[in-house]
Amino acid sequence: MIILIGLLIGFMACIPPGPVNIVIISQAMKCGFLRGFVAGLVASTLDGVYCLLAVLGLSQVVGTLNKYRPAFKVGAAVILAVLAWRTYRQSKEYREPIVPVLPPPVSARPLVGIFFLYVTNPALYAFWLGTAGFISGHGYIRHHKIMAFFFAGAVWVGCVLWYLILNHYVAKYHHLFSPKTYQRIFLVLALVLLVFSVLTAASAFLQVHLWARKLL
Repeated sequence: MIILIGLLIGFMACIPPGPVNIVIISQAMKCGFLRGFVAGLVASTLDGVYCLLAVLGLSQVVGTLNKYRPAFKVGAAVILAVLAWRTYRQSKEYREPIVPVLPPPVSARPLVGIFFLYVTNPALYAFWLGTAGFISGHGYIRHHKIMAFFFAGAVWVGCVLWYLILNHYVAKYHHLFSPKTYQRIFLVLALVLLVFSVLTAASAFLQVHLWARKLL
């Protein structure tokens, strides 16, 4: 039962559109299935680690990190803005490839970007703590800590399954798009990333403003 719940939670947690999905989709479109799936594996591993730490009861550590939530949000806003700018440039620079196409150079920058998007997103801490509370509150893990590892592993598998499906379809069908459609897709992705950046920054400054008012 705990394995099935973990699979479902991991799969569903990755479905909502967000910055990480956008980065992974852009990697699959530009560089093919493998690059997109590797980026998805990074995201899945981070989700699994967050889940495991939450279930093992590190809420006090997360509570300490919450004190620095505005700084995390500002960092996330900067990263999102940089990703938006890079995606915008890609929308302008894209040209129909000439056959044969050489494999794109390997770069770790998208993977590093995904890592920092996770680290600077306090909402993920809250999500996995909520998940841990649900699991613990219903007695699925009880006093056997080994079950936390099984649950986190199942969450990881669920995440990997989602990114496997996502990258398969993106890599398989993106070549059907015309160059102009390709450019428009990257432009939309850039705009969405920019919106995420602005909203994240606004949220951080609003939180600082509210804290300042309380101190006064």
